[in-house]
Amino acid sequence: MDSSSDVAPMISVPEVVIESSNQRMPVVGLGTAASPFAGSETTKQAILNAIKLGYRHFDTATLYQTEESLGDAIAEALSLGIIKSRDELFVTSKLWCSDAHQDLVVPALQKSLENLQLEYLDLYLIHWPVSAKPGSYEFPVKKEDFLPMDFKSVWAAMEECRNLGLTKSIGVSNFSCKKLGEILAEAKIPPAVNQVEMNPLWQQNKLREFCKEKGVLLTAYAPLGATGAIWGSNRVMECEELKQIADAKGKTVAQVCLRWAYEQGVIVVVKSFNKQRMKENLEIFNWELSDEESNKISEIPQSRGCLGEDYISINGPIKSMEELWDGEI
Repeated sequence: MDSSSDVAPMISVPEVVIESSNQRMPVVGLGTAASPFAGSETTKQAILNAIKLGYRHFDTATLYQTEESLGDAIAEALSLGIIKSRDELFVTSKLWCSDAHQDLVVPALQKSLENLQLEYLDLYLIHWPVSAKPGSYEFPVKKEDFLPMDFKSVWAAMEECRNLGLTKSIGVSNFSCKKLGEILAEAKIPPAVNQVEMNPLWQQNKLREFCKEKGVLLTAYAPLGATGAIWGSNRVMECEELKQIADAKGKTVAQVCLRWAYEQGVIVVVKSFNKQRMKENLEIFNWELSDEESNKISEIPQSRGCLGEDYISINGPIKSMEELWDGEI
């Protein structure tokens, strides 16, 4: 990872290189999923503020209904001269379950690009390892609408997206070691990234090791526990061990969580539309955790926050948490 200096008022964020595409991916991105939906103008303004602060990596999805707001913010940032070129940004979006069918993947990405007013994405991810009846975009998905995902054909369509130049890199989200292994076994172009829940209370040690071994970058969503999300909680932000470390260092709990993830070699996507917190969330590169502090974090009891119940159905294809996460619970 590159070293970083704090250039006022804009913070320079280190980058990692995606080897398969030689792209530079900023290690901190702004998440845009809000529950309830924050509104398009609020979202656009938050993204504009983020660009002014130094964020260059933005994470959206068809499901989040924020692609249009992100596109509007990028267009405005360009017209105002805050950025000189779209190429300065790293934009990720995700394929929704109902489009996770071989013939629907390319059209779904084209629709996302239309929403974003962009010619290409930097990264396109399969959002969850399950398909749903085509044409339905409601959440949660009706239990009877779930369908098994044909990993081989859906991944081949993701590869086509890259070959067509619609996205520079492709990857997955919420994939266990086993499911990621199934994609890797079939892939001509391996997934560049697996985006999963990860924070000090769910450290993903097994999956991190697997991804490292396979050359897949790990991106952490919910690095602060996703307070405010449908499934999220304040358990990370209220964790006593993290509070003690933050107090001793004169940092926020959020900064300790993000610094910890950065020191694990993980990319983070963090959602805040509050300008002060957005700034604080970037102020993690000019200090470090001591070995003692890191060890203290490694000893925090582990449990998954996002259980994925919305993707489980008694009728299948995924009938239990065990099947969804393949024992990684």
